Amino acid sequence: MTDPLRIAVAAPGRRRFAGVSDYVARIVRPEQVRPYLDGGESFVPDEPIRAALEANRSPDPARVRDILAKSLAVETLAPDETAALLQVQDPDLKAEMIRAALAVKHKVYDNRIVTFAPLYMANRCVNRCAYCGFSGTNRQQRRARLAMETVRAETEVLAGQIGHKRLIVVYGEHPSTSTDYIAETIATVYGVQVKTRRGTGQIRRVNVNAAPLPVEDLRVLKSAGIGTFQVFQETYHRGTYGRLHPAGTPKADYLWRLTCMHRALEAGIDDVGLGVLFGLYDWRYEVMGLLCHARELERRFGVGPHTISFPRLEPASGSDLAAHSPWRVSDDDFLHLIAVIRLSVPYTGMIVTARETAPLRFAAIERGCTQTDANTRIGVGSYSGAGGGQEEHRQQFLLGDTRSLEELVCDLARRGIITSFCTAAYRCGRTGGCIMDALKTGREGKFCKVNAVLTFREWLDDFASPAAQALCEPLLQRELDAIREQLPAFFPAVRERYDRIAAGERDLYF
Repeated sequence: MTDPLRIAVAAPGRRRFAGVSDYVARIVRPEQVRPYLDGGESFVPDEPIRAALEANRSPDPARVRDILAKSLAVETLAPDETAALLQVQDPDLKAEMIRAALAVKHKVYDNRIVTFAPLYMANRCVNRCAYCGFSGTNRQQRRARLAMETVRAETEVLAGQIGHKRLIVVYGEHPSTSTDYIAETIATVYGVQVKTRRGTGQIRRVNVNAAPLPVEDLRVLKSAGIGTFQVFQETYHRGTYGRLHPAGTPKADYLWRLTCMHRALEAGIDDVGLGVLFGLYDWRYEVMGLLCHARELERRFGVGPHTISFPRLEPASGSDLAAHSPWRVSDDDFLHLIAVIRLSVPYTGMIVTARETAPLRFAAIERGCTQTDANTRIGVGSYSGAGGGQEEHRQQFLLGDTRSLEELVCDLARRGIITSFCTAAYRCGRTGGCIMDALKTGREGKFCKVNAVLTFREWLDDFASPAAQALCEPLLQRELDAIREQLPAFFPAVRERYDRIAAGERDLYF
């Protein structure tokens, strides 16, 4: 087998790596795992999860309603309570759960959807995951790593032509995408400013999806201005994890990956994002794993996950696992698990992505999702490069929804939902434990509504077509009227900043 590192060198200032084993020895630090294990055991316990699911096969409706009341009080559920919600079969009781999930979302986040775009920086990877197009042994994948001039070009399109304000930047695990490279790309993205129709376009929040890192590397990313640090466990079922992630790679170490959010919080990164690739194992078990992970972070740090994501297994270059997995998740089960996550971890942001079709994404929003991507391209260099369609051998998986940002904004507006481009909380210090408290008490939702209105005004003036402006202006006015009614003492300050934005100022927030 050819070594995936055969063409790689470390970033300037770092030593070369002789092969994957040398890379694993540099990255994976067992001494940074042990402190977060109780007696050497994982905090995602296999047998208790199975026992809870079995014990709640036929949950009593009265008990389910009591659990929903706890969720509406924005309290994290216990594993036994989550297991009961996962086992609900009755259609009427499911409908009650959906209504409760949407009520929790509105209580915590108000009526808005945050948008972002993914920006893939590289598709080189030393891992050999059985489901991923980036697998180091996939000879069909066309490998690339963006130079800084291309990072700038990609950002200019996203911030200056489309109108995005926040990105999730994505990297394979490889010496050529070292911590130094990640930090440099973040700085490059933040440095781009583009003249727009009325103001200036720029990215104000860079979240990162990358491999688990040692604490000292995570401190580098903290200094670089990282937003949320996002790492998905893929599957919490340890046996399945071992089968899908071959030995001899950094990703083969289940516990190194499982404890990476502990290290991120230790390094001072306030906001962390969890996720599961649904379709690798039983979906009920995976939701229980996510809950256990969230509760563990709350217990140790007083801070749960800022976001939870739930991508489903999709076709990918070089892999046929999506077509043959016995654990594929139906649309009905997918929407059920989304509602359960909203109810079980009521404060968290929930991300549904363009892996899903447009109708399913809206159904997910009705069950509590708060963030989604738009104008999504996941080929490396595909925003500024030629073409722009899906290219199987340049991207990690295939997308289900390729609508433009304006199409998404208009679709949401027709349904009475405002699109938010807000990044204010992070720059006002409302992160970590501070934002957890604000979310649980409903205070953050008030800021969310105000800042959604201000940033929506920006986007309409700088990027929207006349047709989109005509459609969205009545929604914006209704949101302003709601602020006047709900926050009368605060409204004059909101109106003053709103008028300044309408006059051409940018990046005003509360």
